[in-house]
Amino acid sequence: MADIFEKVIRNMGPLGAHIKEAHGYFTFPKLEGDIGPTMVFNGKEKLNWSLNNYLGLANHPEVRKADADAAAQYGLAYPMGARMMSGNSNPHEQLERELAAFVGKEDAILLNYGYQGVLSIIDAMVDRHDVIVYDAESHACIVDGVRLHQGHRFQFKHNDMESCEKQLQRATRLVEKSGGGIFVITEGVFGMSGNQGNLKGIVALKDKYNFRLFIDDAHGFGTMGKTGSGAAEEQGVIDQVDLHFSTFAKSMASIGAFVAGPKEILNYLRYNLRSQIYAKSLPMPLVVGALKRLDMIRTQPEHKENLWKIVNALQSGLKESGFNIGTTSTPVTPVILNGTVAESTHLTFDLRENYDIFCSIVVYPVIPKGLIILRLIPTAAHTLADVERTIKAFKEIKQNLESGKYKHETLVNAAL
Repeated sequence: MADIFEKVIRNMGPLGAHIKEAHGYFTFPKLEGDIGPTMVFNGKEKLNWSLNNYLGLANHPEVRKADADAAAQYGLAYPMGARMMSGNSNPHEQLERELAAFVGKEDAILLNYGYQGVLSIIDAMVDRHDVIVYDAESHACIVDGVRLHQGHRFQFKHNDMESCEKQLQRATRLVEKSGGGIFVITEGVFGMSGNQGNLKGIVALKDKYNFRLFIDDAHGFGTMGKTGSGAAEEQGVIDQVDLHFSTFAKSMASIGAFVAGPKEILNYLRYNLRSQIYAKSLPMPLVVGALKRLDMIRTQPEHKENLWKIVNALQSGLKESGFNIGTTSTPVTPVILNGTVAESTHLTFDLRENYDIFCSIVVYPVIPKGLIILRLIPTAAHTLADVERTIKAFKEIKQNLESGKYKHETLVNAAL
């Protein structure tokens, strides 16, 4: 008989296997100081491109004041208990109404966390007779929610409508026998590539197939569309998206999430979302703070305008300098390079220690072997000078990578 502890120690997983070399620097790094384009890492000030603080609200004085005032008035405990039992309030319901109106839906439900919320939505919406059809590059919260499904699930190639239709055909044949329905899941904006989900293409398939569409628009909310309501607005398909989810952890620079849709369906979810029924209500300072953030998104378009000024300068500058940034059409900016995992660690160390630039690095097994992605997240708080400095540094590290400089293992020893 195996000992559970011995088993996991022997196999720490694909990322945990590198804990001794990576922990505290490449993984679980500490960014310190006020949230913004410049923060302290490893004892030195760095230009930071690693936070999903798209609209620059995390450290905005109006937001800080609203959060502080709410914490002083309510504390962090109120309301006490789950929403269904004793944790409901007028501000919670007000925020739900305002979020629903902002994304063009009848109703909305607050969720404590995005990840748990998506899992719970999927669990509540489908049973073993139903079939899930989902995009192959969906976020882990969707993948894990799909894994919990007791019925069939079919994956379609990323944004490939021919593949999606093929899976819808398979799903249709199954539900015609089982009496179930079809639940299609994709993202508004894919957080790794910056691609928008092909919402237009998917909703066009509703003319031929009977299904409901659920989108995770975590990165699109606040950044995409004329008003900032998200990718569905950007693509003109708000009415055809059946359930719209987003988190407060990106543009809203906070904690929490919501799902919006038809009132009757939202009432069903209120009484069946296990992650909410059995969890304490979202604390009042987070609710009041979210109301303030939502109001700023609606009434202060300059934050989104500043974001896109930086996005356009960064992405056009990178492309003009010969960098591959994939097919992003959103603020998410991946810089795709060729190199090994070892080279990526030396490159990242050089970028952080010698150029004082901090950004996220993505390597195998998250992406295929031989590729390195440096993922930049522009924000409204960045400046054009930050963009210029970064492009200059990236040109130099690309030259270093291509010349073989990062093949030498001596570059990283000082940090580890």
